[in-house]
This record gives sequence, C-alpha cells and structure tokens, in this order.
Amino acid sequence: MPDTEAGATHPDIGDIRIEDVVGIKEQTAFERVISSQAFWVTIALIGIVALMSYLQPDAFASQANAYNMTRNFAYIGIMAVGMVAVIITGGIDLSVGSIMGVTGVVCGILLQAQYGWYIAVVAGLATGVVTGLINGLLIAYAGLSPFVVTLGMMSFARSIAIVLSENKMIYDFGPDGAAFKIIGGGQMLGLSNIFWALIILAVLIGVILKFTTWGRHLYAIGGNEQAARLTGVPVNRVKTQAYILSALTASIAAILVVGWQGSAINALGTSYELRVIASTVIGGANLMGGEGGTYGAVVGAALLEVIRNSLLMQGIDSNWQGAFVGVFIVLAVLLEKIRGRRRA
Repeated sequence: MPDTEAGATHPDIGDIRIEDVVGIKEQTAFERVISSQAFWVTIALIGIVALMSYLQPDAFASQANAYNMTRNFAYIGIMAVGMVAVIITGGIDLSVGSIMGVTGVVCGILLQAQYGWYIAVVAGLATGVVTGLINGLLIAYAGLSPFVVTLGMMSFARSIAIVLSENKMIYDFGPDGAAFKIIGGGQMLGLSNIFWALIILAVLIGVILKFTTWGRHLYAIGGNEQAARLTGVPVNRVKTQAYILSALTASIAAILVVGWQGSAINALGTSYELRVIASTVIGGANLMGGEGGTYGAVVGAALLEVIRNSLLMQGIDSNWQGAFVGVFIVLAVLLEKIRGRRRA
C-alpha cells in the first residue's frame, strides 16, 4: 500500500497523479473568449476592414458600400444560424440552397396569382418546414446519412422549383407585390431589413442554444449521441427539429431575397450551401459536432463577404474568391484541430 505519511509522495491512481487533478483550473471568461475561434475570426475581420478602409477610404469605407456588404452577407448569415444547429448535432444540410430556390418560386407563383403577400410568406415558411421535416425524419428516425438525405433533397427541391416555375423568371407579383418587396427591399436606420432580420434571428437562436434545455440537448447529441440517448435526451426529436430550423431559416432568407430582388427564379440559392457551411466552420463550428454558435456563424459570413468585396475593390478577378474561401476553410479546420490537441 502506498505510503501516505507526511513527507511521502502522493499516490498514483492508475496513470493519473493527484497533482494532475488538483492542478486543473477552470478557464476565466476572458480566457474562454480569447481561446475561441470566433474571437480570432473577429480580429481578422476587423483587421481586413481597417486595412481596406485605409487603402480605399472613398470606396470601401463609404456608407453605400457598408450597406451593400451588410445586406449581401446577411442572407447567408440567416441560413448559417440555422445550419449551425444541424452541425452542432454532427450532421450537415446540403439542401438549404435548393430549399431557398423552391421557397422563392412558391412565393412568386402565389403573388403572381394575386394572393396576398401574407399568404405568400406563410406558404414560403411552410415550404421550409415541410422540407426540413422530411430531412429530419429520414435522418433521425430512418437512420439514413445526413449527407445522402440532404444531397437527395438538394436535387429534389431544385427540380420542383424548375417544374413549378416552368423554368421562367417570375416578376409579376400582382397587387401585393409592392408590400412584399418592402419586406426584403426596405431599410431601417440606414441598414437593410435583411440585416436586421439576421441580427434578430442570431440573437434569438443564440439565446435558445445557450440557455434552453433544447440547446443543451443539441450539444449533448453532438458530443456523444449514444451517451445522450442513455441520459434520456430525445435524440430523434431534437435532430428532426434541428433540420426543420435549418430549412426554415433558408426559407426566411429566400423570402427576404426575393423581396429585395423583385423577382423569383428557380436558380436562387445555387451553391449557397457551400458558403453557408463555410461560414459556420470558419466561425468555429466543428463538423464532428458538439461545438458552434450563432455569433461565429454571423462573423464567418461577414468575413467571407468582406474578402469578396475587398478583392473587387482591389481589382482582383472575382474568380479568385473561391480560392480564398477554400484557404480560409482549411485554415479554420486546421485551427480547430490544433485547439483540440491543446485541450486534450
């Protein structure tokens, strides 16, 4: 038996020493902030904005450009704050771009048929709920792969959008067209309605993720789904709800964008799923699950738009945007891997 008299060495418990346990110190709020990926993405965002404001004070730092940038990343951010709930569970939703497209077409068809703007909005939101529910049921209850299911929905929803629109642009929004266009095309306090919608949704979903039982269940599922089941978490129901939320935010973004653009096309949202996923990953969401937040999703979307805008301002071919986005995604994943090793 190990000697525990005064002056004797502390006993070993397996491979863990007492000193290792008593030496553990909980991180302070400041340490948690500076160790988060979202914090360093914010620093990078501020740095790029400051640099471009110095290089292009009249163009980049203008009020008009600020308005355009906040509007342009806002609808991606709206989709990202819904996507982050799915990624927290360890899943992925590749169908959000196509859901955006079919939602826009549904709204356009109803407006063209002279239904009220509120009917178009409700129908658009219902489209998101139904598609998200199908995704969630197949993934959570049928046990199918999130990648396969949402890839299938991406193709299915896009095809439905083409069929419904007869592969034509819908721009005649009927008597309620002006009211519908204000929803996405209006502004308040010098910023677009789309941006304000992003702020409201990011705060609302952020509070839900952080302070509600449902939010804690999402993180538990992403951390260890089997352990979550054993502790009584309704895994299937929560995962289904996460996919509904993701599709619903895609529909909200579609309604706002169609209102802003004043037309609905079946190609709306094409390849947006890549930008949405990139925003969440750059903002600190872990594709393996268990980590992520709405602030990171928003700042990730903002960084991608600032990079795109900066390239254009500097006269760099816009085709390089994809290369820069790809580099940032890889760097974000690499940073997460390094942080994971340090935590271990």
